[in-house]
Amino acid sequence: MAYNFPDPNSASEEGLVAIGGELDTQTLFNAYSNGIFPWPMETNQPLLWFSLDPRGVLYCEDLHISKSMQKLIKKKNYKVVFNNNFEAVLDKCAHIKRKGQSDTWIDDRIKKGYTQLFKQKNAYCVEVYNDQYKLVAGVYGVCFGELISGESMFHEEDNTSKLALIKLIQVLKSSNIKFIDTQMVTSVVSSLGAIEIKREDFLEEIKSLDLNKNRDQIFN
Repeated sequence: MAYNFPDPNSASEEGLVAIGGELDTQTLFNAYSNGIFPWPMETNQPLLWFSLDPRGVLYCEDLHISKSMQKLIKKKNYKVVFNNNFEAVLDKCAHIKRKGQSDTWIDDRIKKGYTQLFKQKNAYCVEVYNDQYKLVAGVYGVCFGELISGESMFHEEDNTSKLALIKLIQVLKSSNIKFIDTQMVTSVVSSLGAIEIKREDFLEEIKSLDLNKNRDQIFN
């Protein structure tokens, strides 16, 4: 049964809005369309739902590509593909070792819920392959029409996750998408131009978006 969320402005200081529920597609739509996202802390524990303040966003028109990344792009050693192997990207994101983390938040519930979203064309992935056609980087996220989020990414070769994000932003910009929700501003997305905005401003941004387009209308 789909879950309806409290007002995200009622969130705790840490951004916690709700506890529990399931990751069915309607619940996920209800969450994201209200500026809320799931973030499991421990496997087999109730889901936690957050709406952070401030919120990380990257406006497509503000994309910054450093000189080193411009050089990497010009070398053309990598091929970037969209929406070809979602489960592989999801699995890599779940198992990549991250600094300061001993476990992954991408558990079986996340895999099942977001894979179903992908099948319904409400999730996307970006894949980066090297010249041996090995998957070396990727990004996945949600796309409810013009509301695009970046959920997680991985890389196995230097700067390849940045390459995935750059190509993603360029595609979104060509489809007149205003911004991508990064949730938080990490060093990677900050280097590309991401900023923090107030939650109330983020929620106002969502209200102006068309949430009825499907993935094929964005990633054409």
